[in-house]
Amino acid sequence: MGSWVYDPHSGGVKIPERVKARTKQRILAYAEKHNGGKYNRIDVRFRNYFCYIDIYIEPSVPEKFDEELFGCTREERIEYLRTVPFHLCRLRYKGDEEKWVMAFYTYSHNKYEPSVFDNGTFFGTPEEGFETSAVYLQ
Repeated sequence: MGSWVYDPHSGGVKIPERVKARTKQRILAYAEKHNGGKYNRIDVRFRNYFCYIDIYIEPSVPEKFDEELFGCTREERIEYLRTVPFHLCRLRYKGDEEKWVMAFYTYSHNKYEPSVFDNGTFFGTPEEGFETSAVYLQ
């Protein structure tokens, strides 16, 4: 007979509209205060029991850009890259606005992978989720 094990990275609770609004505002305010100027914009979106945090950054395209290789001008490439989101993390709502579960987006696997917060646990606030995943903005 097997034993029951709690998995924080499964299940969740559908996020109420009022929680979505507060969570988005909390993330945006925290990002602006601690990382303002390091990104063009942040997209906070919700689906079922998930909150996704994406950022858009100013692209770095070398002056000696190979237009033949990319099939566009340097300026066109910059404009395109400005529309490509950089996925920071996905937060899972379990019913408590102060205890979310986080997964990083891994580009090596093209999917979200379970993670811990900088506080060393599986649970944290939306602000802690942004802060933990914002290492890419340094």
